[in-house]
Amino acid sequence: MIPTMSVNADMSEIADALSLQGVVVVTGLLDETRRDAVRSELAPHMAKSQVLDQDDPSDFFPSKTRRLSALVAHSDTIGELILDPHTQELCDRILLPNGEYGHQLHITVALEIGPGARQQILHRDHESFSFFPDPKPNIVLAGMWAITDFRADNGATLVVPGSHTWEKERKPKQSEIYSAEMPAGSVMFWLGGTLHGAGANVS
Repeated sequence: MIPTMSVNADMSEIADALSLQGVVVVTGLLDETRRDAVRSELAPHMAKSQVLDQDDPSDFFPSKTRRLSALVAHSDTIGELILDPHTQELCDRILLPNGEYGHQLHITVALEIGPGARQQILHRDHESFSFFPDPKPNIVLAGMWAITDFRADNGATLVVPGSHTWEKERKPKQSEIYSAEMPAGSVMFWLGGTLHGAGANVS
């Protein structure tokens, strides 16, 4: 299962759970005021994003989903969240041992999974860095901020705890795939080698 801890938990415990399971949820990181700010700042840009109605099951990105990248250019609040102390400390603990020059932001994306969107293909984020041989070191730490409640029926991210330690060819059983249900204001952190993907929205 996905380990879940409060924002007040000891950082060593959070980091240990992340290292062991490849994923951890931290609740209570983002208050309602800042969630509302993110929503209002991104709303006009999200409204302009293209949404595909026709879906090809082989496509990496499912249809019926709004996507917006370069969030720092669209939201001052997102710029603040990037410097969140929990995020920075986890990056220091997980990424610094594998790099000489610190760590840097790779990409920011907002997702709004619409009703009828299918489940995304499970994948590993560190596969983008194919020039690193397998097994890859920890070169990616990702964070998913829940601006609204994440539920199994509305597309909560699917994740496979422990898959960061698997052989690349191993496929997960259905019983090994968990829905990252979490209340608004929570953040799910996961390692680049952890299998995950957007859930289907059947609401």
